Amino acid sequence: MNLIQEEKSHLNITKESGIDYRQLIEKYLVKWYWFVLSLLLFSAIAVLYTKYATPMYKISARVLVNDEKKGGGILGGNALLGDLGSILGGKSTVDNEAEILKTNDLVQKVVEDLQLNLTYYKVGPFVDREIYEAPFTVKIVNSSDSLIFTKIFVKNISNGRLDVKTKDFHSTVKYNSVVNIPKVGKIIFEPKPDMDNIEDDFSITIEPINTKLASLRENLNVTVANKLITVIDLTLNHPVPKKGEEILNTLIQNYVQQNIVDKNEIADSTITFIKRRLLIISDELGNAEKNIQGFKQVNNLADMTTQGKLLVESTSEQFTALATVNTQISVVEDVIKSLRDDFTKKRVLPSALIPTDIVFSSAIEKYNSLLLERGRKLIGLAEDNPIILNLDREISNARQDILANLNTTLQSLKITRTTLNRRLKDAESQIKQVPETERNYLKLARQQQIKQELYLFLMQKSEEMAISKTANIANSKTIDSPRADLRPYSPKTAIVFLCAIFLGFFMPIAILYLQEILNINVESKKDINRFTKTPIVGEISHSIEALAISKSERSAISEQFRALRTNLSFYLKSKDEKVILLTSSVSGEGKSFISINLGHILALSNKRVALLELDLRKPSLSSKLSIVNNFGFTNYIISESATYKDVIKPSGIHPNLFIVSSGPLPPNPAEMLLSLKTNKLFEELRNNFDYIIVDAPPIGIIADAQLLAKQADIALYVVRQNFTKKEQLKIVQELYESEKIRNMGIVVNDINLKSGYGYGYGYGYGYGYGTYEQG
Repeated sequence: MNLIQEEKSHLNITKESGIDYRQLIEKYLVKWYWFVLSLLLFSAIAVLYTKYATPMYKISARVLVNDEKKGGGILGGNALLGDLGSILGGKSTVDNEAEILKTNDLVQKVVEDLQLNLTYYKVGPFVDREIYEAPFTVKIVNSSDSLIFTKIFVKNISNGRLDVKTKDFHSTVKYNSVVNIPKVGKIIFEPKPDMDNIEDDFSITIEPINTKLASLRENLNVTVANKLITVIDLTLNHPVPKKGEEILNTLIQNYVQQNIVDKNEIADSTITFIKRRLLIISDELGNAEKNIQGFKQVNNLADMTTQGKLLVESTSEQFTALATVNTQISVVEDVIKSLRDDFTKKRVLPSALIPTDIVFSSAIEKYNSLLLERGRKLIGLAEDNPIILNLDREISNARQDILANLNTTLQSLKITRTTLNRRLKDAESQIKQVPETERNYLKLARQQQIKQELYLFLMQKSEEMAISKTANIANSKTIDSPRADLRPYSPKTAIVFLCAIFLGFFMPIAILYLQEILNINVESKKDINRFTKTPIVGEISHSIEALAISKSERSAISEQFRALRTNLSFYLKSKDEKVILLTSSVSGEGKSFISINLGHILALSNKRVALLELDLRKPSLSSKLSIVNNFGFTNYIISESATYKDVIKPSGIHPNLFIVSSGPLPPNPAEMLLSLKTNKLFEELRNNFDYIIVDAPPIGIIADAQLLAKQADIALYVVRQNFTKKEQLKIVQELYESEKIRNMGIVVNDINLKSGYGYGYGYGYGYGYGTYEQG
């Protein structure tokens, strides 16, 4: 009973702990060579990956933006130039400029300028490497409408000829000749110096511009690291450092050039407007001066009286203010007229002629920005494109906002003009006292002064615009030129090898764990304890021989059978308890092997042992012992006069070991086992032998073993490692709980000592075993 309690105690410990880490570690250590091979494999993969993976370099640049809202930039400290900068397009924030640098239009221009949709490679034995400059260039004369990603292989032959091959095309072509490649279009190969001396093979990939545009934008990162400064950081990931630097340089140059073009467009619009107004005002001013001259000649007016001069001087300030207001009203009305007349022309508006107004300046800046963006989008889009239509709606709304602002400003100016006119009327009451000739002259002089003020204002603005345009500069400059890192950031050799080491250890563990989960066979003691509470009374390792032990042998398997013999003494406590029944789930689990060797080990202890071959459907004991099986148990049952002495035979192994073979196979095995003579046979054997070992049929298939259970004092259920199904252990548990077979115990057979069957298991003899089919 101590053995049973020990096994139950072990079962409870296993259930409480959940995971037997010692068993787990021992199981993995047994497969140490798996880990070695896995480490070697993943290390080799890591070496190949780091050698042939495309290296990626990080190219960085920094751009300083003139953000007047933050007080920095190129024009920040100069008041005059700062005003002109405002005239040329309003204020620009660093956040807006960062977004502009990432726009599709700007990046697409870089792709087109550098022909980035054509990528040149040097063909290698395993991978192709992108190169900065190839010994030849490809010029697309006329691209196909259905252009798709195409890889062209090029090999230099000689005498100005190339071998050109694609998936759907193969031909020999000459330099500077037009080649029509399917799904690409017409292209020309233009040579570079020393091309005839090149022996390497090359390849070119041609892809749609939109595809390359998306790829470039994905690898481009534009950030404003610090909101307190006006510096934009640009980084580009590229496999060729020099080419990456060129891409970033071109992007910044196009951005700067676009900024200048936008400013010049607004400046040109303002200058055109001023010149048109100057022509009109010049004619009106000339007419006013001619009227004054004619008036003086007609009226012989050489000089005015003192009273008239005083009146002119006293009203000059009101005249000046009124002239300024009238000038502003005229400009506003002209701008409103221009907005209404040019509604469908979508031209940028001059921003330097309107009175200072934050709301209006913001509206003009937004309107001009939308127009410039619309113009850029129209390069690649049609008028009816949803993006263009959406911009048109935004432009229309901005135009309405500007008109509403101008109307409000016009009303305010008219109110100011009315006030000034009222003041001048008060002065006219005094002018009436002056002679009529001088009074009429004052009216003409007032008109001439208004026109002159307007003319001088427009001339001043015209000069300002001319000066500002000649000194026009971008609102940004490069403070750190594009420069690639000295070392690639990818692949990271240290991380790759760390991952290789991790996978080298993890993969065998994962495979072994998955193997354990998917394995439906009993593999370890843990599997047995999980499915049944039946105690394990013996554990037998693998053997290549049917007879695994001898009297003088001290091998591991001999000790295991001696341990089983000792354990049985705890079950068979009296001399009358001597029948040992061996069964299993299915055939092939080693009942006969256990029976022979258990009988032999018992015989070695000077005990008389009888082996009963009662697996009447598939007997194997006699064949393993090379005993003729022509007369046996079935003959004993059938014959009325036969006694046990007639069927008992020497085993040929040991003088104390005898066998009762099955005899001829009967048609009704179950009825044979239920015969009264079966009981008589057991009585006779009990009286003449110390132990009776019954090799019964598998209990998982047929019920013969249960018929013999009433004769047994102990039943040993044989479980074979990596053979018995885990589900079949439920049969053992059901028999154990129902006590249909009393005194049950499990014998685990065919254990591989290196498989991590169970913790603490092993005898340390280190013997190796071959292969033997136990039955």
